[in-house]
Amino acid sequence: MSNFDVELDATGLNCPLPILRAKKSLAGMDAGQVLHIIATDPGSVKDFEAFSKQTGNDLLESREDEGKFFFLIKKS
Repeated sequence: MSNFDVELDATGLNCPLPILRAKKSLAGMDAGQVLHIIATDPGSVKDFEAFSKQTGNDLLESREDEGKFFFLIKKS
């Protein structure tokens, strides 16, 4: 597991809530800080890829483990 500064638990939330919560979390973070997101919505994989491209934040990690999805996004 990589290091991160803030953790967001979005388990049980469906699109677009994980993205909206992540956007809110990132807004309160400094450039270079890393947000760790835990989600259960399979759609969140594509959502976070698109979100990173649109916002210019780096998607450092995207993985799935036992039905949960884990993302690391570095604020640009």
